[in-house]
Amino acid sequence: MKNYQKICTILFAIILPVVLHAQQKPSELIDIIDDVEEISYVEKLESNHFAEKYLMYVQQEVDWASKSAGKFNERIIVCFRGFDRPTVIVTEGYFAHYALFPSYEDELSRLFNTNIIVCEYRYFGESVPKECNWDYLTVDNSLADIHHVREIFGNIFPGKWISTGISKGGQTTMFYRATYPDDMDISVSYVAPLNKAVEDGRHEPFLSKQVGTKQEREAILNAQQELLSRKNTLIELFKDHTRKARLKFQLPTEDIYDYCVFEFPFALWQWGTSVNSIPPKSATDREWFDYFIKISDPDYFSCPSEYTPFFVQAARELGYYGYSMKKLKKGCSVKSTKNYLKKLVLPEELSHIKFDKKLYKRTVKYLKKNDPKHIFIYGEVDPWTSSGVAGWLDCKKKNNMKIYVQPNGSHKARISNMPEPMKSEIIRTLTKWLQ
Repeated sequence: MKNYQKICTILFAIILPVVLHAQQKPSELIDIIDDVEEISYVEKLESNHFAEKYLMYVQQEVDWASKSAGKFNERIIVCFRGFDRPTVIVTEGYFAHYALFPSYEDELSRLFNTNIIVCEYRYFGESVPKECNWDYLTVDNSLADIHHVREIFGNIFPGKWISTGISKGGQTTMFYRATYPDDMDISVSYVAPLNKAVEDGRHEPFLSKQVGTKQEREAILNAQQELLSRKNTLIELFKDHTRKARLKFQLPTEDIYDYCVFEFPFALWQWGTSVNSIPPKSATDREWFDYFIKISDPDYFSCPSEYTPFFVQAARELGYYGYSMKKLKKGCSVKSTKNYLKKLVLPEELSHIKFDKKLYKRTVKYLKKNDPKHIFIYGEVDPWTSSGVAGWLDCKKKNNMKIYVQPNGSHKARISNMPEPMKSEIIRTLTKWLQ
């Protein structure tokens, strides 16, 4: 028995390195990539889930309409499992740095064993043109960026393609499908709003009359009133916090405090924070302040910030939400929240921007008249759901397009945390589409 164990140990020691070497043998992917003229840089990355993973920069036109404004490098991350696997293209709405970590794996890739291409959104992270001309930060230009990536990798990965994104990335997935309908076989948009104005108008009544229970909405209003009644004492803690964080604002700090109070219910519901977490009225000023900052941090209103490109797009094409001051005027230094986006977070040189409704109309028209293989996922208490497609898009007569709203779900709604039978139905549908 001992000799048998000894022989097995020796054989294992000999065979294991051979097996590992076979598993780690590089594919011809890197050789193919080296021959692609539009890819300007490639760096191998570590991964816990993929045979190969690379950081790349793709040369994109700053302005796809004229192609006269020069080029910039868009950061993408490619995670490779095999040429015979489907490919998920993540239509990111912001930064892509999270995909650099070895632990990164998209939900759809985990469920269906796919390749991944993560596309950082133009003007974010490391995908910023040298001359930051805001005129070229348009949705159509961003979609042309993705389309170009799809063209580059279409022949490299011949299997089925899935586009997906979360929040603003989910919007991008929706716009991409409506603009380049033949690029993707399948689309999955998570918690994606489709706003029709800079201050859309659907979020305020959702927060004041629809979300949660009447008791929960009253508890949140009472918390806002409590924060305003304590403003004279909490404002010094607030100023100290913003000073230490080196935040810069375009309005007085007292006004920023008010806007954080206005933002409070949206932020609380968006991330599914329990209303029971609100401190009792007997709590100390420090307890109230720490809770306030945890839910509604003033860094959101800092300008300039890394999110300035998003606010530019919100004012120009994407739309946004408004604030209600009803029952909150006592203790406020802010007299009106109308046009607050321009006052708070837009660069001064862009204060003239006017909202263009063409993107909204074009997308609505496409979704109503067509039936792509597109799944929309929302959370029931997420304020962004009030301006999503779930409220107006009728999928009953469509064979493909489907909408799922997670009961009591927030902006964190995903396939993996959907309740049964929703979760199984979504997975079955996607499995069928991938066949």
